[in-house]
Amino acid sequence: MAGPYPARAHVITGGFPPGRPAGHDHDYARLRLLGLLAEQDIAASTSNDFIDVERWLPISRLLITYVAGPYPGPDQDRAIRAWIEAGGHWIGLHGTTGGRAVPIDGEGRRRAMARLEHHDTLGGFFLNHPPVRKFEVKVHSSDDRLTDGMPETFVTVDEPYMVECSDPKARVLLTAELGPDNSPPGFGFQYEKDTALLADGKTRVMGYTRDLGEGNVTYVALGHAHTPATNSQPFVDKSVDPEGKTPPTLRTSWETDAYVTLLRNAIARAMG
Repeated sequence: MAGPYPARAHVITGGFPPGRPAGHDHDYARLRLLGLLAEQDIAASTSNDFIDVERWLPISRLLITYVAGPYPGPDQDRAIRAWIEAGGHWIGLHGTTGGRAVPIDGEGRRRAMARLEHHDTLGGFFLNHPPVRKFEVKVHSSDDRLTDGMPETFVTVDEPYMVECSDPKARVLLTAELGPDNSPPGFGFQYEKDTALLADGKTRVMGYTRDLGEGNVTYVALGHAHTPATNSQPFVDKSVDPEGKTPPTLRTSWETDAYVTLLRNAIARAMG
């Protein structure tokens, strides 16, 4: 269903604090997303965060977010949820399942992600990610045709996200056998329990889609991108570099045909 909204998109890409990259090349992601929309002749507006999202939702059929830090507040989340339930589509990428990190008493600089309203709307919650590594992604067939034209598997270099998929009715699009969290001591975010690891003890969901009223949410954990100026990775897994040196520029998932095909499919479905 195309929904009641005009056939245009609103794209949010940015870090926190405002104007800071937060370890990601948002300019690259923004340009790639606008390019994919242009391929399908879809007009788009852009923002760096969710501050003015309520202004753009009524004139958009699709919301695409690639963020590292910004998240919708309670009022903004209610507006997004109502918009989706009435027929809007939200494609959330990479850090969209993150949000506000809070200090942990007695843990020095360690922080943990806070569960907020937008995590319920997304149906996903980011816990942590070990160092960037090389891994194989399994593609699952989808009745939504979101994975049409994709291979059964593909290999990428990315942040191995640990994302809890909280909607039991969500349709899984991508998984990876990443196993338990192997982060070095003190690396990343703290969490009480690894609720992202599936029952087999090795598989993690890397992408899913879920219905919400007349609309839909599609989330894909892949998509890390950085340049020498935006990189904040202190080291990477030896599967990427034997000495653990971080590549100056990293855009591997964006450079795979599979990832781009999934984005194209999701955009086309949203536009009906």
